Amino acid sequence: MRFVLSLTLALAVALGAFALQPTRASAEWINPALLNGPGGTGGNFFQGSSIPRRVVDYDGRYAPGTIVISHSERRLYLVQEGGKAIQYGVGVGRPGFGWRGSYRLTRMAEWPDWRPPAAMRRRQPGLPVHMAGGPDNPLGARALYIGNTLWRIHGSNEPQTIGQEVSSGCVRMTNEDVTDLYSRVRVGARIVMKD
Repeated sequence: MRFVLSLTLALAVALGAFALQPTRASAEWINPALLNGPGGTGGNFFQGSSIPRRVVDYDGRYAPGTIVISHSERRLYLVQEGGKAIQYGVGVGRPGFGWRGSYRLTRMAEWPDWRPPAAMRRRQPGLPVHMAGGPDNPLGARALYIGNTLWRIHGSNEPQTIGQEVSSGCVRMTNEDVTDLYSRVRVGARIVMKD
């Protein structure tokens, strides 16, 4: 009887562990080769920001679901109910590449391809015309497209740039943070860039 009970328990544990394993079809699946640490080859690809994501009090006059980016603070706020917001650290446009205004989120992409604009390729010879999505792609794990502009809120494989003025106008987040934001917003959301 003890043997049958032990066998039943071992089988239940094994089946439970198997059921908890993510599959490729799961939204939470991450290729282990991209993970940080000694077993992964991804370097800092999924490294967290030196500016941790957190819920903060927020008294701005924006509706819940609005994305508000403060250029001067280098922070992005996703407005929540009850006077709160989720605050993320971001990298913003360097001098001469900043922008202000209100737009709508027009498209969302996982592992987006990158097509640097011609003006960017002129400034930085050697950039590709097209780069397929993946861990080497500067747009990172997710991209949120801003209106009919060339700007995006996107991931970055350079987490050390978060909190700085570094881009050609896009808003950079760590891959971990942009994936979190991506899961919380929908096409049509309002995006505001201020100060």
